[in-house]
Amino acid sequence: MSTLKTICVYCGSGPGTNPLFVESAIALGKTMAENGIGLVYGGGSIGLMGAVAKSVLDHGGHVTGIIPEFLTKRENALVGAQELIVTHDMHERKRLMFERSDAFVALPGGIGTLEELVEQLTWQQLGRHSKPILLANIDNFWEPLLTLLTHMRSTAFIRPTLPLEVLTADRAEDILPKLRSAAAKAPDEGKKLAPDVATRL
Repeated sequence: MSTLKTICVYCGSGPGTNPLFVESAIALGKTMAENGIGLVYGGGSIGLMGAVAKSVLDHGGHVTGIIPEFLTKRENALVGAQELIVTHDMHERKRLMFERSDAFVALPGGIGTLEELVEQLTWQQLGRHSKPILLANIDNFWEPLLTLLTHMRSTAFIRPTLPLEVLTADRAEDILPKLRSAAAKAPDEGKKLAPDVATRL
């Protein structure tokens, strides 16, 4: 049984067009802080990244920002975070985000959010970890991706022998209960990448 102490949140460095996106990021940050769950995220202070991180801080929670050096100015690194780690590159950033997190949530975002999410799904499918992964499907944002995953299954590119479990939540308040339930079922030995794999990422 795994406990949920930290959640990695992938999300956009912009606010998007729908006010619900920012509202959901703020609500998630508040819920995490009130439940003593730390945030691990990309380290920026703008867009949904900034919204969720500032909400965690505003409600007394702990924030770990992990950002590559070349993005510190572009994404305005959040100086108020209790822990801000500046990495040499994106690979180190993603590895540290994985190592420091017990679960993953994808709020709405762009290519970077999608890339980080899909990498975790790939590692899960290949049996490298069993940490819960959840799509915050706010206003059906992730519906096209869910449709694509269904299409991949129906065309046998996602095979039954390579399990893929993606949680979804339509509302911010449903995220934590779903992650906790999934984490409680996850074996502890499946939480970490094999050392030889981690060093190559």
